[in-house]
Amino acid sequence: MGPPMPTDEAEILRQAELWGELERGVAVATVVQTFGSAPRPPGSHLVVEESGLFFGSASGGCVEGDVITAALDVIEDGAPRLLNFGGADEVAWRPGLPCGGGIGVHVQKLDLALVKLLADMRGEYAARRACGLVTPLDGGAPWLSRMSDAVDDISASTLRAGRSALVEHRGRPMFVYVHRPPTRLVIVGAVHAAQALAAIARVAGFEVVVIDPRAAFATSERFPDTVLIPRWPDEALPALELDAFTALAVLSHDPKIDDPALRIALASNWFYVGALGSAASQVRRVERLKARGVTADALARLRAPIGLDIGAVSPTEIAVAVMGEIVLTQRQKPLRAETARAAACA
Repeated sequence: MGPPMPTDEAEILRQAELWGELERGVAVATVVQTFGSAPRPPGSHLVVEESGLFFGSASGGCVEGDVITAALDVIEDGAPRLLNFGGADEVAWRPGLPCGGGIGVHVQKLDLALVKLLADMRGEYAARRACGLVTPLDGGAPWLSRMSDAVDDISASTLRAGRSALVEHRGRPMFVYVHRPPTRLVIVGAVHAAQALAAIARVAGFEVVVIDPRAAFATSERFPDTVLIPRWPDEALPALELDAFTALAVLSHDPKIDDPALRIALASNWFYVGALGSAASQVRRVERLKARGVTADALARLRAPIGLDIGAVSPTEIAVAVMGEIVLTQRQKPLRAETARAAACA
């Protein structure tokens, strides 16, 4: 069976697999496009079994009945459907949603080929690799796009950002349901701000690891439900086999602890590397790292002073600022204020 994928959508797709293994007719409905204030984002799933049982949600309840009816028809005749509810155009299959937005929903029958693709997705997750389930909306069999073979509009950066999306691929409309492993946040320095950051990151669904060679700092009492490694970063980090879904927050403010971690991280493909400290301490840090052979290109990746500039003062506020910057970097989305300034200057 393989390991389950620990996300809500993965649980929904796993239920479809389980029904399929029982040789029941199953349809998978996927939100492929949203308009305005839609209740569920692209990539949301509703799976329907031949008797009318269903699991998941395509609209938060607004049009589930219509989607389930269409899904039962798909189970019966095997022909996929693309349904539109509301939206900006005048060709909606049903009126707009109560929230004023609209959604496009693709419904397809679960066949043996799709069951295999879902199982392959779980295998990619187990290996901490992102993948995308690519479904042609104009007909044809879906396939799996992996980080190693992502091409054209189905790019590695799209998979890394983790956003399911409607794309055009070789002149055809495709929906890419992106599934990637959970983000891993490594915190170096088991200081007060690290306690708040670890707690916030766990709530956000991150895997959290705290590294600090000072055993009095890295204790389970200070960091409950957290992986603790009381070793020096240059010993601990290589053993973790970290990847492109890893963020590093260096918080100890002790160069003996921080600098080795930064040298390793800046030579890696981790998507975020940040370090606590003032602008003045950052100047000194850069000088030290340059002296140890860290290149200018690598140093350009370093977020320091760490976190969004929200005027954070307390350890908890610093943690909020750091978490905000990590999420912003991962999602590869500009701040609204930056977008507004760019529009004003256009």
